[in-house]
Amino acid sequence: MTDFTQSVSFGQLRSQARQLESQTESLFLSYSAFSRNPPPSPSTDELEAERGLEKVLAKREEVLASLTRLLDSEQITSATKLHHLQRHKEILTEHQKELARLKGVIQYERQHANLLSSVRNDIDSFRSTSGGPVDPRQEAEYMLNERSRIDNSNSMVDSILSQAYATREEFGLQRQMLASIQRRVTTSASRIPGINTIISKINTRKKRDSLIIATLISTCILILFFLR
Repeated sequence: MTDFTQSVSFGQLRSQARQLESQTESLFLSYSAFSRNPPPSPSTDELEAERGLEKVLAKREEVLASLTRLLDSEQITSATKLHHLQRHKEILTEHQKELARLKGVIQYERQHANLLSSVRNDIDSFRSTSGGPVDPRQEAEYMLNERSRIDNSNSMVDSILSQAYATREEFGLQRQMLASIQRRVTTSASRIPGINTIISKINTRKKRDSLIIATLISTCILILFFLR
């Protein structure tokens, strides 16, 4: 009866994971549209789409954590279930990277559009104050310099984001691994009858032996002291 309940629970959680994956794909279609000619500042729709994606991805992490705990609690884990869980984790990682990439693209396009607008305004202002036409070569050189500066800034931001997401992913994997080990040790200890009593007796005996050795050493030191 217990195995049947766990099987149903795994199926329900996996179905929920697949539904959330489909929902993520739909949200990506909406969010990716903002990477084409984004407005100077994020719109309400863009912010809502971004928050929606982050919320769904967080929910998927919770579902996969529940699946992991469920498999850890089983005495004999099916290889098929482990494969399904690993695949869901891989898809989640891909979607997290895709969200980070789209954020970077939108940010780059927005900065690029704002830069071009700023350059045009500066050129128009220079023309109005100089009272004459501007050398096209100076215009081209100015725009190339500005483009180079913004490209360098974007490269630095992308590098920092990549390192941050890689570090976060590594911490998450380590946390899951430690939690899994702790659960397995606790489960094993609870399944072996009398193991806690044996461990307690071993610790008590070690403390007793340490006390005897310390007393013996102290006695020897005192004897040597008085015999001098």
